[in-house]
Amino acid sequence: MKNLIKVERARKNITQAELAEIINVTRQTIHAIETGKFVPSTLLALKMAHYFGCKVEDIFQLEDEDLAQIQPRNL
Repeated sequence: MKNLIKVERARKNITQAELAEIINVTRQTIHAIETGKFVPSTLLALKMAHYFGCKVEDIFQLEDEDLAQIQPRNL
């Protein structure tokens, strides 16, 4: 999953440490999310989206290989 956390931080001109303090996690957690080493919980993703004033899907997107793993369902 890719994310735009670094881009959104730059728009607000805040550091990883500042974002971490705002949403009550460690700076290392923000770094791990930005580098794709950690996928945030739904609650954490919602907190980030709320802070940045956007929808979760605006900052977190599935990559092609993630989408390829989804099997269509016939109804």
